[in-house]
Amino acid sequence: MPKCLLLDLDGTLVDSVPDLAAALNRLVEAHGLAPFSGTETARMVGDGVERLVRRAFAARGQTPSAEDIAAYVADYGANYAVATRLYPDVEVTLRAMRADGWRLAVCTNKLERPARALLEAMKIGDLFAAIGGGDSFPVRKPDPAHLLATLERAGGAIQSSVMAGDHANDVKSAVGAGIPCIFAGWGYGTLDMAQGAVAVARSFADLPGLASALLPAAEGRNAQSPSLR
Repeated sequence: MPKCLLLDLDGTLVDSVPDLAAALNRLVEAHGLAPFSGTETARMVGDGVERLVRRAFAARGQTPSAEDIAAYVADYGANYAVATRLYPDVEVTLRAMRADGWRLAVCTNKLERPARALLEAMKIGDLFAAIGGGDSFPVRKPDPAHLLATLERAGGAIQSSVMAGDHANDVKSAVGAGIPCIFAGWGYGTLDMAQGAVAVARSFADLPGLASALLPAAEGRNAQSPSLR
């Protein structure tokens, strides 16, 4: 069965905060509200754009309307790849893992269509066997069913898979699915979010070694787990 690496998107594969923050600030400033720094925006990322907008407005003592959320989605959808960049070593590392027999998949709370568009814009869309977005299934992270449904799309199996992400949602979904999780220490999440992860990677280039080392342990823990294939 193939080795499978499931990856979060924002804060793990790409630094998308510059574009997320720019669209957010255009929205809040139109309401006469103070803008957010990149650091402030990063702390609110991880549960999809609707939660991002709601958290931002709440931080300014306001509640967004459905029209505000729709306006943000439209603005960000038109400007998602202006300043967003891959983290260092992402493309070269993923291509090497593919060559080494790894099957790759993205499990993100970002909506599937913009997630696909962003991966294509970053020129790595061809590397992934599956993408599970925040609207791809009835549930999303931290529900482990989101991770498992993405893994099924990728044709992977629980006992030969590893998850990597920078948010508590990634760790919780992986733990619930019985899949070891590597915490992406370069991303937006603070280290207290790594609780439950089996390892912390300091850079993307660390992932192949850590993931390969985890597979024998994963196979042992899940020897009785049914394959998703």
